Amino acid sequence: MIRFELPSLGADMEEGTLLEWRVQPGERVARGQVVALVDTSKAAVEVEIWKAGVVAELLVAPGDRIPVGTVMATLTEPDAATSDGASLIAPQPPAPATPSAPATPPAPASPPAPAAPPVPIPVAGVPSAVPDAIALTISARHPVSPAARQRARALEIDPDTIAGTGHGGAVTIEDVERAAMRVRAEPAAARAPTPPPVSATGAAMAAARQREMRRAIAAAMSRSKREIPHYYLSESIPMAAALDWLQQRNAGVPITQRILPAVLQLKAVAQALAEVPELNGVHRDGAFEASAAVHAGVAISLRGGGLVAPAIHDVGTKTLDTLMRDLSDLVRRARAGSLRSSEMTDPTITITNLGDQGVESVFGVIYPPQVALVGFGRIAERAWAQEGWVRAVPVVTASLAADHRVSDGHRGARFLAVLRDCLQRPQELADTSTQPRKGPARDGP
Repeated sequence: MIRFELPSLGADMEEGTLLEWRVQPGERVARGQVVALVDTSKAAVEVEIWKAGVVAELLVAPGDRIPVGTVMATLTEPDAATSDGASLIAPQPPAPATPSAPATPPAPASPPAPAAPPVPIPVAGVPSAVPDAIALTISARHPVSPAARQRARALEIDPDTIAGTGHGGAVTIEDVERAAMRVRAEPAAARAPTPPPVSATGAAMAAARQREMRRAIAAAMSRSKREIPHYYLSESIPMAAALDWLQQRNAGVPITQRILPAVLQLKAVAQALAEVPELNGVHRDGAFEASAAVHAGVAISLRGGGLVAPAIHDVGTKTLDTLMRDLSDLVRRARAGSLRSSEMTDPTITITNLGDQGVESVFGVIYPPQVALVGFGRIAERAWAQEGWVRAVPVVTASLAADHRVSDGHRGARFLAVLRDCLQRPQELADTSTQPRKGPARDGP
């Protein structure tokens, strides 16, 4: 029997609310398949399962708020449900044997009663439906699917005023479309006197959600500063070569295909981690676990306040074009409140870029259980001395916050030196390889 537990979707998560099941008992699931939608303090997250099997029982109902580690469902091994694989659901009992029919057919009997409809498998320990009042107070988020919320925003419809017909009363895209049609069908005179409904309950729910997010962030950062012995380093990096290469590369291509400096910085971080791998991984149970792949958590500010840092996977092996698409998609989905559980649990290092805020540098707090965070400030012209000349050069300050339990300042300085050198050869960053590059930076005397 396989136990499917609510995973921790980040160090700041203690509990979550199940919004929707994407599977039913008797259904076969594959590794990596999305099986549930769970609301956290920051977003609605699509939770994936990481072992194949057959769903045996769902133990949590939509609307239930449960702690991390709670068993949400049980599964059987893929081959345990049936020996020949012909059926994943228990067969119906055979019909009772009847005596042989007489030679002369008997008078027609009353028609048999229709077969009883299948009884749904109950969810253990919880009612089959969540009352509306509980659904409203159980979480700060109205039970609206991320896609429906996004569609409602496009149609200028308040999803909190729509009665949902989805599982557990969740509002679906179809509900939003029907509501929009009703609004369009109303006479303009009837609509004009009534402003869009802004309920006190909705405002209170938004405020409660914001408080919950700030509490979660504070808990994670307090844990980080309490448990991780931070050290900080920074390096001024000239960006003239990188920006010139980007300008040539972006010339003549549609704006949707252009690459931002942040993507070059992401790839350069992955290249530098290939030479200083002790900054890429997690610290668990008193030991460091290095990661062979770079899954970069990207700090994204949310429109309502707060931030999330979901991962872009395998940064080192992706092209710059792919990274640009992944970054744009991740920012869009993060702000729409639609992320995958693997994006929240897999980051091996976090990268934050506050250049758009006009700050010169940022010294971040490591997000446990990771062991490092890289920050970039704004790219600004500064006086730069090189080869006997002083001229104005675009420069960015790169900073590193690292865990003294795993590395020290010597290795952190090595990382920043490699990062600086990688950004002087942007054409090499277009390669998908993360092999340690040849360059002038040296690992000590």
